[in-house]
Amino acid sequence: MALFTIGDTHLSFGTDKPMDIFKGWSDYTDRLESTWRAIVKDEDTVVIPGDVSWGMSLQSALPDLQFLNSLPGTKILGKGNHDYWWETMRKMTNFIEQNELSTIKILFNNAYRIGDFTVCGTRGWFFDAETENVEKILNREAGRLRMSLDAAKQLGGEPIVFLHYPPLYEGNICHEIYDVLLEYEVKRCYFGHLHGLSGSKYALFERDGIRFSLVAADFLSFCPKIVSL
Repeated sequence: MALFTIGDTHLSFGTDKPMDIFKGWSDYTDRLESTWRAIVKDEDTVVIPGDVSWGMSLQSALPDLQFLNSLPGTKILGKGNHDYWWETMRKMTNFIEQNELSTIKILFNNAYRIGDFTVCGTRGWFFDAETENVEKILNREAGRLRMSLDAAKQLGGEPIVFLHYPPLYEGNICHEIYDVLLEYEVKRCYFGHLHGLSGSKYALFERDGIRFSLVAADFLSFCPKIVSL
């Protein structure tokens, strides 16, 4: 039973939003499926920390969720800045059940025990995001991360945090998120969002005893990254 992760799949089977127009993204869904099937087994789990689908609603995201559901393993989905299909936990859970997406789970104010580890996390927030009520959003995301880590405590095992946004970038620290990681003594944190050359220097680094890893799909050449065995 292995744990994998890959972020920013940006699937668009139900919408007209092709990623192939970007450098390095040609045939990306075929490449993703090929590498996924080559290494992930049915008993494994894959965490996708955000930007899962370009769908604007649950219904328009359904073809993307069905594609993921057809792949081996259990998939735990987190929210990214482009996941406009994201709804309340109840609506998403009901939709998953109604459409028999039996291998898909949602990471939202909760946690999942996978062997000796516990999957937890939230979307987070980014330094270049332009929006009103930033403080309110940051506090909300920090609260969601706390809820997830508290749930992880109840389940036991080492908590591994999956964020969409990196909590550190270009000398900046998102303290609302980063301080929670320190408080709960998190040792590993995986994130996405960064693409192309902007993410290359964030592939793997360590700070304050926390090991951070970039897992955006294009950076991983569309191959899920092993977290643990």
